[in-house]
Amino acid sequence: RSAGWALFSDRRLSLAVVRGSGRAVAELSAVARQSGIPVSAHGTGGAWMVADSSADPARFSAAVKHSLDRKVCNTLNVAIITADRAAELIPVLLAAADEAAANGGGYARLHIAAGSEEWMPAEVFTTTIDVGRAEGIVVEPRATRIPVDELGTEWEWEDTPEISVVVVDDLEQATALFNSFSPHFVASLIAEDPSAQRRFRAMVDAPFVGDGFTRWVDGQYALNQPELGLSNWEHGRLLGRGGVLTGANLTTRRLFAHHDDPQQHR
Repeated sequence: RSAGWALFSDRRLSLAVVRGSGRAVAELSAVARQSGIPVSAHGTGGAWMVADSSADPARFSAAVKHSLDRKVCNTLNVAIITADRAAELIPVLLAAADEAAANGGGYARLHIAAGSEEWMPAEVFTTTIDVGRAEGIVVEPRATRIPVDELGTEWEWEDTPEISVVVVDDLEQATALFNSFSPHFVASLIAEDPSAQRRFRAMVDAPFVGDGFTRWVDGQYALNQPELGLSNWEHGRLLGRGGVLTGANLTTRRLFAHHDDPQQHR
């Protein structure tokens, strides 16, 4: 610990790249910031997906399923559905999450935000499922209720996909929840309406915004570049740096000019 503190408080650093568990990353990031060092933190993840009024059910199903194939930082963590489509899309969401969970031999674990319970099948709150945890198989409720202000919790699952679910009035409320409680990392909007996509991109505060599955957020996969880390905007944006940190981002660029014409001017 003392070595880490010493390293991340060394003002000779031009950029501190912090990777690891969420708590350790948060602590070392704070040390660097207090020393005036820019930080690219890669500890807090969890993608959010919104299905709005114009969402295509088949596209939504595929996006959910393919965003839950394994637990990494860009895995789907929170699913948001607008109320005018909830009756139709909640079953689609649960079926897709369960299909992803079937690879581990079970059902998806659910956390339902307060106020959204009425849209869920009643039996999800009364049944139990086998959940694959680090310590082994644990019997847990299929669904539990959580306060809205806990939507930012990143679920660290092993074999059983685990997501939070919330129903909102409209796209504006969905975006407000993301901007208030998410790690400002990955946001996806499932919508066929181009104007909804434009509004979402303008409103949402995230470096990675898409219209399908969330697992595309990867330097090697998306950019064909070796990735040192993915940075969220939880503590603001790093000026001049994208969310994917590669070797090219670690260099300082200087411009040298040679003028053949001594009379050159503007």
